[in-house]
Amino acid sequence: MQNMNMGKMMKQVQQMQKQMAKAQEELAREEIEASAGGGMVTVKVTGDLRIVSVKIDPGAVDPDDVEMLEDLVLAATNEALRTAQELASQKLGGLTGGLNIPGL
Repeated sequence: MQNMNMGKMMKQVQQMQKQMAKAQEELAREEIEASAGGGMVTVKVTGDLRIVSVKIDPGAVDPDDVEMLEDLVLAATNEALRTAQELASQKLGGLTGGLNIPGL
């Protein structure tokens, strides 16, 4: 009886692994975009947290105020990453049944 339960559990784990792999592949293809400064800086990241592009409006480039541009890039990047992490949590959280699995 115990072997049947173990076999059933192993099949469930394998199914969950397949679903997780599929969800992670989907996340890698998703792109999230965030901007700062009214669109002066736009950052695009994938759902697996890779930065794929940074766009800077030429009007945001002020040689006398580089710090403002740095802040805009930082704000847009952090917002894009935060949104991507939320998306990953939504997609992967349901698969793990609320388990806290490191790295996910």
